[in-house]
Amino acid sequence: MTTLEVKLDLPDRLAREAQAAGLLTPKALREMLEDAMQRRAAQTLLAGAARGSAAGVKPLSMKEIQAEVNAVRRERRAKGGSAI
Repeated sequence: MTTLEVKLDLPDRLAREAQAAGLLTPKALREMLEDAMQRRAAQTLLAGAARGSAAGVKPLSMKEIQAEVNAVRRERRAKGGSAI
């Protein structure tokens, strides 16, 4: 686990309300960051799907998707990285 020290400049009212709501705790901040990362990944996925659709790209079958995932995992293993 990585420990980071973050300094925020917030308006007084927002800082008080966020503190009172328990949003400035390490756990709450971690959860907010995780949620933001999931939203960003979903937006990236949807944007890619929209680009593929606009370009007339045929969607991959589940078999084709699994073959791509397996190929990436093999490549990562060969490079000594995590297969996940």
